[in-house]
Amino acid sequence: MQIYLPIAELSMNLFFLVGIGGAVGFLSGLFGVGGGFLLTPLLIFSGVPSPVAVASVTGQVAASSTSGALSYYRRGGIDLHLAMYLILSSTIGAMAGVATFSALRAAGQLDLFISVSYLVVLGFVGTMMMIEAVRTMWRQRSGVVVRGDGMAQTELHVD
Repeated sequence: MQIYLPIAELSMNLFFLVGIGGAVGFLSGLFGVGGGFLLTPLLIFSGVPSPVAVASVTGQVAASSTSGALSYYRRGGIDLHLAMYLILSSTIGAMAGVATFSALRAAGQLDLFISVSYLVVLGFVGTMMMIEAVRTMWRQRSGVVVRGDGMAQTELHVD
């Protein structure tokens, strides 16, 4: 079933939108992240203009982040002192991001900047995950065990 999105000026499949929203919400709850880094590129690759995708995802990010924060708070997992520093610094960062967004939109470079930024960020994250996976496989093959405190020790094999 197709629905028309007036701001994006395109029609999209309702089940596709609900599906990616649900999948990203599930992953957000599972990993404790906002989900915008997943949902925004999915929308862009589906044909939604970059500025519309970025702006439209904010509601989903706010909802999943709030529910995750409440869950962690109930279990006593939030360091409020640390959280206050992060809230203050992220508010300042968000204000700088909005100013940059406006300047790029005025210069006509917003779509390019968002696309390149996602390419760089997701490429970096993917590369770091691959490096960590290779290191883990190398440690397993060489008999190095990483303890709970992050320190490595060699495993002795007695035959």
